[in-house]
Parts: sequence; C-alpha cells; structure tokens
Amino acid sequence: MIIGSILLGIGINGFLVPHQLLDGGIIGIALILHYYFDVHAGLWSALLSVPLIIYAWIKDRKQFHGSFYGMIVTAVFIDLLAPFQFYLPIWLSAILGGAICGIGVGLMLRYKTSTGGTDLIAYFIAKATPLNIGFLIAFMDALIVLLGYQTLGLQSVVFSTITILTAGFLASICYEEM
Repeated sequence: MIIGSILLGIGINGFLVPHQLLDGGIIGIALILHYYFDVHAGLWSALLSVPLIIYAWIKDRKQFHGSFYGMIVTAVFIDLLAPFQFYLPIWLSAILGGAICGIGVGLMLRYKTSTGGTDLIAYFIAKATPLNIGFLIAFMDALIVLLGYQTLGLQSVVFSTITILTAGFLASICYEEM
C-alpha cells in the first residue's frame, strides 16, 4: 500500500501536473479541481472517495479496510510529494506518469487495497463479472479525461489518454501477474 501510494504521488506530481495532464477516476476529478481552484489534489481525492468507501464497508469489509487506509495514505503522498515535478517532454511525461501510476494502482489492488476511487468500483465489477480490471479502470478513466476536454483542451485529452491507457495496461499486469 505504501509503495503503491508513493508511486501514485510521484507519477501524478512528477509527470502529470507539470503539463496539466489528468489521471482518471476520482484522482482525475481532484486534479481538475487542483488545476482550476489550486486546491490540494490528495485531500480532494480522499473527500470524493468517501461514498465509495462507505459502499465498500457495506459490501466487503476486508476491501473496505485496505481501501480506507489506501485512500488516506495515497492522499497524504499526493499532497506531500506535490513540490516534486519533472519537466520532461509531454509525451514522455504521459507515458512515464501512466506507467508509474499504473504500477502503483496494480500493486495496491493486488494486495487488496486501493485508492478508494474508481479503482474500487473496478475491483467490485471485475470481481462480479469476467471483465478485466485494467480495462475497467482505463474505461472509467477515459470518461473522466473527457470531462476535462472543455477546459484543458485537446492536447491535454490526447496525452492524458496515453497516460490512462498505459496506467490501465500496467495496473492489469501488476494485478494479475504477481
């Protein structure tokens, strides 16, 4: 959980924030709020995840504990690592940010924890259906990225899509192959 949370904090702040790229899911919504209102993305990702955490409490207590702790630790590391940004070309930031975030999410899901956001929704859907968890994460993330189009523009959407596809692919590998 801690390694996954640190990787998310590095991937988001180090590679996505410098180019105003989005991750998907709840963290993506928190990043949109961060870009427009200069609020703490980690704090908002935790606050926005509360309804999903409550659902986990009702549906799967074991997943609830991992998700609750994962949500808190991830929020702390996202905000704690906010000053660490790398100014690489946007295409490289999109790929590296997606890879690092995907590995972090995949590790967390593999060990029954999550950020509490849409990763948790993907976990419950994948558990109940034959759908691949990486595909589910990428699909939900794409929806969030499309929400950012009107305000962040086409370049952000294109490179954010590269980020989420990379993240979804690596989350799936880390979740299933370890």
